[in-house]
Amino acid sequence: MGKRRYLTSQEAARELNVSPATLYAYVSRGLVRSEAAGGNRHTRLYHAEDVQRLRERKERRRDPERVAERALHAGAPVMESAITLITDDRVYYRGRDALALATGHTVEQVAALIWTGDLKADVQALSDPASGVLPPRCQAVRQRLTDMRPVEAFQVALPLAAADDLAAYDLRPPAVVQTGARILRLMTAVAAGVAAAEAGVARTLQRAWAPDDPRAEALINAALILCADHELNASAFTARCVASVHSTPYAVVTAGLAALQGVRHGGESERVEAFFREVRTPEGVRQAMADRLRRGERIPGFGHLLYRDDDPRARVLLRLTAGACPESPAVALSDALVEEARRATDLPLNLDLGLATLARALDLPRGGALALFALGRTVGWIGHAIEQYKIGQIIRPRARYVGERPEEV
Repeated sequence: MGKRRYLTSQEAARELNVSPATLYAYVSRGLVRSEAAGGNRHTRLYHAEDVQRLRERKERRRDPERVAERALHAGAPVMESAITLITDDRVYYRGRDALALATGHTVEQVAALIWTGDLKADVQALSDPASGVLPPRCQAVRQRLTDMRPVEAFQVALPLAAADDLAAYDLRPPAVVQTGARILRLMTAVAAGVAAAEAGVARTLQRAWAPDDPRAEALINAALILCADHELNASAFTARCVASVHSTPYAVVTAGLAALQGVRHGGESERVEAFFREVRTPEGVRQAMADRLRRGERIPGFGHLLYRDDDPRARVLLRLTAGACPESPAVALSDALVEEARRATDLPLNLDLGLATLARALDLPRGGALALFALGRTVGWIGHAIEQYKIGQIIRPRARYVGERPEEV
């Protein structure tokens, strides 16, 4: 069952452990929104999101240590950000629907939105041909970079490029925006295996990865936008920690990449790709899934901490891929996997399934799904860095010591 938007008065009062009279007082004070049910002004429904937020506030007051501990595991919010809102199983970038942005705008425009708050902002380095040229140190090792998976090549190229980019030490927002654009263009050239990203990000990748498939550019662009940010996940939090000590944007992105590669984060997409290779055909899905479940293994591409229903980004990617490549065996294989998974589990499908399906349908190079994730998420990491630089505070949580106590002297 999907995440509920409304609660009855009895349910809301029970969630808050208060009487109906106290619930009505919360409504009158603007703490909980309510609406008439079915046009009946005598029956009210209460916004579940407001009830949840109010319950978390009460818990913080009663037991702040316990709430702080839970906050590290998808619990209460731990810091403020104006970049991404996840609510009612929807994703918004600075108040704009990310799903709509994915099909109506370019990734460069969305980068401008996340970095500056303005879709139409002029980010010179996003369109300047010179910013897409690999720096000399990267040119020197270019052939070795093309022998690596893109994400591994990023981690080699970024420190090399950083050594020659003294402007990256300027951490004022306008300067970080331009540095972020140079980083994104650099990574695009590295992923495409070219000396320069002469066109936009999506077109450069399409020309390199799927030159004979004009449908690929729009799909790649949509994937990059949907991957751009997802609030305070592990890689975004890592990026903010690095930014908080005033490391350069190159270091921020390098740190984000290290976290993203983990198999419980972006590395999940490679697990899905491996599962596709194992299954091979729609007819093999049921047996492969049964074998995994008998071994106590999870099915890659399903499950998410923040969604009870399907990840909306995954739904969009699967729909766009099926629309562009209706005859693709990858689409048929993904459809069969989703159908069988629905019978065996109630876990929501996640973004990694959408990325792996798109990568297989377009026959992208090895590591292509994770590369799209990394390139898109770089936009978000730079956005978080800009916010953190502005705050000017070091992120330094305390640990509760539970080890052996020192001996009394």
